[in-house]
Amino acid sequence: MARGRKINSNGERSKQLLLEKAMELFSMKGYHETKISDIVKAANVTQPTFYLYFESKDSLYNDLNRRFLYEFDQIMNKSSEQVEKGFAGFIRALEQKITLLFIYIIENPTLTKIGFLESTQSHLVKSQLSEHFLHLINLHDCMHILQSYRVDSLIMVDSFVGSLERLIVTHLFEQKKQPVDLAKDVIHLYFLRDYSGNT
Repeated sequence: MARGRKINSNGERSKQLLLEKAMELFSMKGYHETKISDIVKAANVTQPTFYLYFESKDSLYNDLNRRFLYEFDQIMNKSSEQVEKGFAGFIRALEQKITLLFIYIIENPTLTKIGFLESTQSHLVKSQLSEHFLHLINLHDCMHILQSYRVDSLIMVDSFVGSLERLIVTHLFEQKKQPVDLAKDVIHLYFLRDYSGNT
């Protein structure tokens, strides 16, 4: 926390307003083009008020990244009480996770742009997403699905995550598809095909 007074409810509102306006500006102008003076002007607070809550623009940006990572982890770590082994259970669990992720993204587009697409830490989020999907595959005893593609499982999962990233930009942000429909489409593309080895 930056220097200054104890945060009360008014102070917390000021901090949240600074974060919200910063998110909007970072999303529109980018991190480097956004100045602290732009943020305080948009939030209609003074520059000293900014420094009550944040040491710098970096610390505010890091706060936003931490928030995205926390909320992302909440979605990815949410699990059913009972694991249904096998392919059908895997597909249901994967569809549920991707749908929840897509809904979150639709509801938080500016934070997603920062945390998932633009920040220097975004590659770590995508690596975590790959790890979550590999965990899900192993949890449901479905590694044979990836092996049927005759490619390295990490390449398959990273390709899947790369497709999600592209579809978030081209279909979710552009509102061409609803989260549930897009989740079904991407799962069908990658996993609901002939596994007999025919191409």
